Amino acid sequence: MNRRAAFLTTLAVTTALTLTACGSEDTDAPAKGSGKETPSTASASSAPVSDGRPAIELPSDLSYTFDWPKTGDKEKDAVLADSEQSIKAVDQAIANQNALDKAYLYYYEGEAAAETEQFIQAYVDAKARVTGKYRYYDPAVQVRDSGEASLVYCEDQSKAFDMYLKDRKVNKTPVTENSYVLYTTQLRMNDKGVWVITKLLSERGHDQCRP
Repeated sequence: MNRRAAFLTTLAVTTALTLTACGSEDTDAPAKGSGKETPSTASASSAPVSDGRPAIELPSDLSYTFDWPKTGDKEKDAVLADSEQSIKAVDQAIANQNALDKAYLYYYEGEAAAETEQFIQAYVDAKARVTGKYRYYDPAVQVRDSGEASLVYCEDQSKAFDMYLKDRKVNKTPVTENSYVLYTTQLRMNDKGVWVITKLLSERGHDQCRP
């Protein structure tokens, strides 16, 4: 199953957990911990705080590659930067087991915030979080004079998995075309100068994202 796409294609996440995407690469990173760490003490990935943006602290077994080269356009690059933080902020909320984590709420509002809360709560209810490696690529950004923007991008979940917190068991699944997801986001610049996500759509196995 794919990860973020789950709550966008169905609201059933509150009753049936549909967690991370497919992946087959063997990784022993989760097994290296004692299972007693809190998200804050286990963190190895921290995004810098700037202009009041929240710090993002993530477990050491989570990693991200953003193949999002700078465009040279100030506004487009700001959309990409805030979108990167918004992705990580959701995973922080999952790791913190907090569906009202302040960091992701800084980057999501309205419909997108409500759906994301449901998605995170599904992980909380299952006492699970994500682990592994995520890659993001092929971004296409458009910024309009109205202070709104769109971002389309791909996510590679082939090396990402769900991990259940009680026994740190990692649920590994085979790589399929559904391991590659196309996302379409709508954003607006709020009064703090932050590009916040208002809508988020996804399509698993899209031709544009498959290798």
